[in-house]
Amino acid sequence: MRIGLMSGATGGDGTIDGLVARVQQLEASGFDSVWMAHIFGLDAITALALVGRETSRIELGTAVVPTYPRHPMAIAQQALTTQAASGGRFTLGIGLSHKLVIEDMMGLSYEKPALHMREYMAVLGPLLRGEPVKHEGEQYNVQGAVQVPGAKPTSVLIAALGDRMLQIAGSTADGTILWMTGPKTIETHIVPKLTAAAEKAGRPAPRVVAGFPIILTNNPDKAREAIGGALTMYGQLPSYRAMLDREGGSFGPADIALVGDEKELGASLDRLRDIGVTDFDAAIMPIEDGADERTLAFLESRL
Repeated sequence: MRIGLMSGATGGDGTIDGLVARVQQLEASGFDSVWMAHIFGLDAITALALVGRETSRIELGTAVVPTYPRHPMAIAQQALTTQAASGGRFTLGIGLSHKLVIEDMMGLSYEKPALHMREYMAVLGPLLRGEPVKHEGEQYNVQGAVQVPGAKPTSVLIAALGDRMLQIAGSTADGTILWMTGPKTIETHIVPKLTAAAEKAGRPAPRVVAGFPIILTNNPDKAREAIGGALTMYGQLPSYRAMLDREGGSFGPADIALVGDEKELGASLDRLRDIGVTDFDAAIMPIEDGADERTLAFLESRL
């Protein structure tokens, strides 16, 4: 199981210079990947293009860029540009986001999200492989191609939680990237349905990139309380709430966080590996003095 860090939850000052310095540190420490959230700050794809010019080995991925605000041809052009800038180390993570963001904040329609993603991938997939596309559908009618010199075909992951989205991810993408999804749900719901869809479509075994809050601490109860307060919003969004309910009826974000000493965290990582997680995406929770450094050192010991 590869180990990476989530940018935006791992320290730094929020600037481009801070991001570059952080990823350079992670690369020097031997981490496999960094996954950058795309919320309401830096544009994740653009920022990773800049990081790609200042690093040489580490995988750079988005976690995740919402699809609705960006036409698939536009995001393909941007992703391929970042792929060229990083020497082939970029992975595009995309997702639907949430009705609260797309409809209530941006004023865009959030109707038929599964259809939207299926048609989106019908356009985006060929473009990321360097192929022309001709698609006539209900939501997109696209003809064209994108040519970016030096860009290799770009891998794409879909943030997939429900049955229909897992089928789309397995049959059209290279895997899924998860958040707020516990180990029981990954083992019994995500992995089998994603894998079955990939096998039916004749695709390779899919990647499962699993993001989890994590902290190395000797005060687990206090840490979980702080994590619960910091991540309350995620437990209220319908798609994440459905995954937390699958894990345990009254579960909240703190209940699926990886919290404890080296032995406890090690056992949690071993379980994730054993149930089919291919990539662990660590969202270090800096809620105690020294928590970032301690947890980072522990994760480095697992590389």
